Amino acid sequence: MTTGLRLATWNIHGAVGRDGRHDVRRILDVLHEVDADVVALQEVASLGLEEGLLQAVRDNLGLHIVTGRTLTRRNADYGNALLSRHPVTRSTSIDLTIGRHEPRNAIDARIACDHGDVRIVATHLGLRPAERRLQVKRLLAALEPGPLGACIVMGDLNEWYLWGRPLRWLHAKFAVTRTPATFPARRPMLKLDRIWAHPASALRSLRTHRSALARMASDHLPLVATYTLAPVTCPPSPTPLLSTAQSTP
Repeated sequence: MTTGLRLATWNIHGAVGRDGRHDVRRILDVLHEVDADVVALQEVASLGLEEGLLQAVRDNLGLHIVTGRTLTRRNADYGNALLSRHPVTRSTSIDLTIGRHEPRNAIDARIACDHGDVRIVATHLGLRPAERRLQVKRLLAALEPGPLGACIVMGDLNEWYLWGRPLRWLHAKFAVTRTPATFPARRPMLKLDRIWAHPASALRSLRTHRSALARMASDHLPLVATYTLAPVTCPPSPTPLLSTAQSTP
């Protein structure tokens, strides 16, 4: 027996839409439309669970939340967030900061599904080619110990070179995926947002969510996938993962 996970990754641009308005409610409404089981968000302007978007996600969608702060702006945490309908059994942060460039990281989490744990790695890579190459090397190194098991990597890769080394390395680790363009939202031309999965055959569909609200709410469109989960689980970690991120039911 298999079950399906609906996955999504979305750069929400700090909840500032193409009209220049900051509108948390609009982001929440698009999340309602997408109705994904697991969502990777980038450029979350406030990671606090007492106010703003993530409080609304917790109160209205009832999702588990893992945060990955990359920096602080105006006394508010800023960075990545992972939302899940399934319980998060453990999480850690992979440091992807390169030199003096903007701090970056990846959330590395396990979620408990019917057939066992699935590893989710959610990230937002840098703007410079050399920076992205080093960041992808770090991601792949974090995935190396032991068998890969059920695993999903997703996020805003910021990689517009279709034959660049970061994409080629990730395709070699997982599989080449036919990804639709997600940026800019009004008329997508660039494939900045990506989802990979192991086993590769479990990734059954990949599409953009193109509602009128999604096209206005951010400069990126959400990328949505279906992952068909068979009784294949992540192997146990060689060492306990120390949680450096925040999780809440």
